[in-house]
Amino acid sequence: MKIIGFTGSPRREGNTAWTIDKILEGAKEKGAQTQSWYFSDLDIRPCGGCLGCHRGDHDRGCVINDDMQKLYGALKEADVLILGSPIYMGQMSAQAKMFTDRLFAQISPRFSPHFKESAVKKKLILVFTQGNPDSAMFQVYIDYTKRMFELLEFDVQGVHVVAGMRNEPARERKDLHAAMKEIGSSLVGT
Repeated sequence: MKIIGFTGSPRREGNTAWTIDKILEGAKEKGAQTQSWYFSDLDIRPCGGCLGCHRGDHDRGCVINDDMQKLYGALKEADVLILGSPIYMGQMSAQAKMFTDRLFAQISPRFSPHFKESAVKKKLILVFTQGNPDSAMFQVYIDYTKRMFELLEFDVQGVHVVAGMRNEPARERKDLHAAMKEIGSSLVGT
């Protein structure tokens, strides 16, 4: 089983990265092959809205030649995806949004001629970190995001909100170490 984590944060060493790394650690301990991608290390440009992917203007889907091309390949190989993002201004980060928008080129059969229909939907876990201690503060947005990924043909296995990051970093919260690893270990064999 291959599980890939995508960290949609501008901070390579921040709470979101730590959380995704812990989830992957739990999966790896149960025998999964894991891989991490940090959007802060990649050149991912925003969707240009040209619809070249829809018309089939390019054999690889999206006509933009940037690091998203590497991610398309990783997406195909994965059994489970984990997308983590901090909540900024009530929604996912700009980095996570650019990635999500660029999925248009290859993920959903309703949108892309490059999508290869499969009997098995790609499994996805969403992880949001936020400074506010109220984990339900942005529930409307989180529910919307879950539904949007379901419409893109993902099998959303779970949505996890790690709240209260403003006062204490994730890595210093002892309750999170085991909880995040348990999320990862629970993915193996699903």
